[in-house]
Amino acid sequence: MLPGLSLGYFVVMLDTTIVTVALPAIGKDLAGGLSSLQWVSNAYTVTFAALLLTAGVLTDRFGGRRVFLVGLWAFAALSAVCAVAGSMPILIGLRALLGVAGALLVPSSLALIASSCADPQARAKALGVWAALSGSGLVAGPVVGGLLADAFGWQSIFLVAVPISLISVVTVTRSSVHTPVKAGRRVDLTGQIAAVLGLAALTYGLIGSGPAGWMSPQVLAALAVSLVAAVVFVMAERRPEKDRHAAMLPARMFSSRTFSAGLLAGALVNFGLSGVLFVLSLYFQEAHGYSASVAGAAFLPLTIPTAFNPIFTGRIVARVGARVPATVGFLMMAFGTAVQAVFGGTSALDVTLCMIGLLLLGFGVSFAIPSLVTAVVGAAPKDLVGIASGALNSVRQTGAVLGVAVLGAVMAAGTSTASGARVALVVAAVVLAIGAAVVAVFVGRRN
Repeated sequence: MLPGLSLGYFVVMLDTTIVTVALPAIGKDLAGGLSSLQWVSNAYTVTFAALLLTAGVLTDRFGGRRVFLVGLWAFAALSAVCAVAGSMPILIGLRALLGVAGALLVPSSLALIASSCADPQARAKALGVWAALSGSGLVAGPVVGGLLADAFGWQSIFLVAVPISLISVVTVTRSSVHTPVKAGRRVDLTGQIAAVLGLAALTYGLIGSGPAGWMSPQVLAALAVSLVAAVVFVMAERRPEKDRHAAMLPARMFSSRTFSAGLLAGALVNFGLSGVLFVLSLYFQEAHGYSASVAGAAFLPLTIPTAFNPIFTGRIVARVGARVPATVGFLMMAFGTAVQAVFGGTSALDVTLCMIGLLLLGFGVSFAIPSLVTAVVGAAPKDLVGIASGALNSVRQTGAVLGVAVLGAVMAAGTSTASGARVALVVAAVVLAIGAAVVAVFVGRRN
């Protein structure tokens, strides 16, 4: 059971990064510019981020096993169809649907693990295995994507998810584990529609600002829609006490400073990580002339620490709390990103310093994210711990959407790929430094 659940989340995480190094090849084959490539990356993340909390409600209402298998079959089928997409709009639409399927897999897999492991220690070990195996998908994405794109074309990066998903289906189907069905849970339809519409409109406005300009009617209209949707979302979540069980994100959770700051920091950490991955992937291939496989290999210093360092981070957090390792993580990410902006040449010194910067970025991520998970979940009311975890995952993916959109727009405004990338990296470093300040001041403090 556990391997099947882990493989399901593995393909979700793999899909968030495997597409990155294949973007130039996709753009060339399907005749898409920078804004189209931003949407190839973001269409998946927008729906994934916006639907995570509702997927948790569906898991409670229909059972984890059923929701997981539906999501897995959909993920396999949509991945296969993505490989034969003949135009950029079709691929973007399919990526959005793929994000819906991915959102179904996360809370349902967690619920099934909790249901199958009654003993707290066994459950903790199972969750550790689940996190490690699924996290390796994030690590493997750029390297595997680069190798596949060069050897078999960009279509192969989507096909790789099909056999993995089918293996997961077989494993979970053979298991007899189910989760309790809570028929009373209701979907927060108003909040959900507002979340999807607001995030999609904001992303459209940010991406569209590059080619069309900030004062263009379509960009201003998109930003206005995003603002209205945000107001509707906040109003929907500020329901009276008797209706709180229907809210996606109950307002009382934000009475904790640590919780609120932790969510903001979660968005900032993924803003930096996903935005930097997007920028550097295009920079390595278009400015330096790297092949997709070489570009993927160049990310190894970033991805390797994320495979083992979270274990040590957990021990540090247990001893000193979340604030110090999270702050150190953000500072390492900021410094590592700044190094990319300053030393972006092709000399031996520049390449060496670039690799060191990526290593710092990888260690920073693996310090910051586990610390934030501990801080946010620990600060949430006991009856809302599951929602708190889902909220952190959701805002992190929202940060990833904004990172690609904002830094892509900054990059597009440059006079060349190289100059635009360097400015975008400076912006990312500043945002990550702000994240360090937020964590240092607010996380772990008494309310």
